[in-house]
Amino acid sequence: MKVSAPKILILYASYGEGHVQAARAIMDSLRRLGHCEVQLLDLMAESHPWLNGLTKFVYMQSFKTIPQLYGWVYNITRGMQAKSAFGHVLHSFGMRQLALTLKKELPDLVIHTFPQLALPALRRKMGMNLPIVNVVTDFDLHGRWLHPDIDRYYVATEDLQQEAAQRGIPIERIAATGIPIHASFYNLSVNEPPDQQQVIPPLQAETTTLLIMAGAYGVLSGILDICHHLSQLPQLRLLIVCGRNQQLKAELDALYADHPDIYTYGFVDYVPALMRASSLVITKPGGITLSESIASGLPILVFKPVPGQELNNALYLQQKGAARIARTTEELIQHCLDLISTPSLAKEMKQAIELLRKPHPADQIAEDILQQLVDKRTSVRTN
Repeated sequence: MKVSAPKILILYASYGEGHVQAARAIMDSLRRLGHCEVQLLDLMAESHPWLNGLTKFVYMQSFKTIPQLYGWVYNITRGMQAKSAFGHVLHSFGMRQLALTLKKELPDLVIHTFPQLALPALRRKMGMNLPIVNVVTDFDLHGRWLHPDIDRYYVATEDLQQEAAQRGIPIERIAATGIPIHASFYNLSVNEPPDQQQVIPPLQAETTTLLIMAGAYGVLSGILDICHHLSQLPQLRLLIVCGRNQQLKAELDALYADHPDIYTYGFVDYVPALMRASSLVITKPGGITLSESIASGLPILVFKPVPGQELNNALYLQQKGAARIARTTEELIQHCLDLISTPSLAKEMKQAIELLRKPHPADQIAEDILQQLVDKRTSVRTN
């Protein structure tokens, strides 16, 4: 009897790019390693489109205008319990849409890359024997991710594994795989630029390449001022990724049209190649971009991290010696000069990064999930 391909449903959210990038990385690995049928569902967008649009707007604006308030809310709720009144409200959104999807698709397993956990209660209500796994996409652990009815957790580090265990999750359910990122950060032949020499010109002798990642929406704080100061440093090449912020790219193109060592990019799919061409990176501290930088072995500079998960991510990596945080432009420029002029400092950061680096996290997660499904089918047959 032929065994059908496993059907996997991945639930994500479109608040920023990280959650969907993690979902796609896992999807690619599941399809390649297990020939799985994989469906992605933005649960909030599908179930509450108006509320999704409003909350996305508030989320983005809070980063720009009231970051302290956002950080306060994040940190005061960080220790929340899934079955508290607040947890019940947060995890109630999307239940009807999810029920319809489950009845239609009949998945063998569901993955969360965003902590909108309507499924545990829905699973009990529908009487389903459906494995649920959470993929935590930050180096910080908010209580929204933790629920006693989740079958498996995949986290960035052993520190998060221990923290989740201390907060009541059985440690045998938690795997420290790293945050899933695209396979091209490990496979040099994937997603290279169509014309490598034109997009990333060969490096001149004695020149350092600094990559600036402005974020998917190009909202890195003070980026024009940063570029102004860095453009005046000798023997420094800047690669600036503006994401979907076309206005920012146009401004930079106009300012530095005649500068021989400044290259600007919009939203690109060859970030791995840009990182491989660079010596260090300035970035927003989202979990995915930090993981990409770690996979690429790049010393990380974080500028004015927003309170909440981004600041907590940055503080964790700074504590580990893999990143430096700057809260002023002057401090950021000094960090750049220190790392460029003192190779031993960059070497120390790279050694710290290597300790955090996880090989092929998306593949690790996919292989573990596939083994779970094999074990489940074996159990069903023997019973």
